[in-house]
Amino acid sequence: MAETDPGAMRMMDEFRTAGAVEALRAAIAAAVPRPVKLMEVCGTHTMAIARAGLRGLLPQEITLLSGPGCPVCVTAQGEIDAFLALGERPNVVLTCFGDMMRVPGSAGSLEQMRARGTEARVVYSPMDALVLAIEHPSKEVVFFGVGFETTVPTVAATLKEARRRGVRNFSVLAAHKTIPGALAALASAPDLAVDGFLLPGHVSVILGGAPYRFLAEEHGVACAIAGFEATDILDGIRALVEQIRDARPTVANRYHRAVRSEGNPTARALVDSVFAPIDATWRGIGLIPGTGLAIREEYAPWDARARFADLDWERFANVPEPRGCRCGEILKGALTPRDCPLFGRACTPARPVGPCMVSSEGTCAAYYRYQL
Repeated sequence: MAETDPGAMRMMDEFRTAGAVEALRAAIAAAVPRPVKLMEVCGTHTMAIARAGLRGLLPQEITLLSGPGCPVCVTAQGEIDAFLALGERPNVVLTCFGDMMRVPGSAGSLEQMRARGTEARVVYSPMDALVLAIEHPSKEVVFFGVGFETTVPTVAATLKEARRRGVRNFSVLAAHKTIPGALAALASAPDLAVDGFLLPGHVSVILGGAPYRFLAEEHGVACAIAGFEATDILDGIRALVEQIRDARPTVANRYHRAVRSEGNPTARALVDSVFAPIDATWRGIGLIPGTGLAIREEYAPWDARARFADLDWERFANVPEPRGCRCGEILKGALTPRDCPLFGRACTPARPVGPCMVSSEGTCAAYYRYQL
């Protein structure tokens, strides 16, 4: 048997992908019935679309908007400032995912604070922060819980482990948010009028498809769950335009290899055992009922809000966004980054003004990196 040439195999894969992209592009062009607005909800989709140049492949009848799918970006300014305020206290070590280090607070970023002496660590999981607390019992280690349904189960598991092991110098500042309520707010916005949502693949692994049905049934918005390859995204867009053409909105799962109809009930049960829904403020959208997650009373010793109860938490309730920053309007699809007067001028990845330019899932970062 002849040996397989790896280079030839790669070339064949590229031809297959190119052929699939062209076929999907033609199917979309044939199906789109009129000018439509579609919104990709996930920040990973935003980056994948920009990297693959998919906007340039779509018919001119399709306007593709980027939504509030970047958890760092939708975190309210006051939540960021509260986390940074904890770092001003003695013996406190702040831990977070890497994107949060450079997100500007009202008085500077965590990266800048660390340069001035604040103890701060980038971790790859909340369990890393717990291990840090165990290794440094004289320190108060605080983890900033930012993320959607995808990452919340890992935080819940860490809080359970902290309680099981009796680690009393570890706490979480919970700023988690859940996606369906935000989509309801966007679907109800009269100035947006989105025809279809490209739903987030990672979040849907946890949720399944059922939590999105109200979008189709109550709002008449087409929905498709998609993966992250170029062909996945185009296939999701094809499903959306076909629903719009046929006037039959539904929730199409086009990511079968990862998303089951029931999602992950075990992960959801884990989250429900540790967190309870509360109202949450989303940057750019405002207060959305029931879209936040508060740590339950039985885990209060590991809740940073309870552990640092003497901090004036109320002063962080209505902190304004940075002057001139249009991240809020970009996150809800009202503007594109090019509409912001700061984009690429006062606000760059090296000198970010708002979180959309910092995060690896931020719309402004995608536009800047790929020169859209």
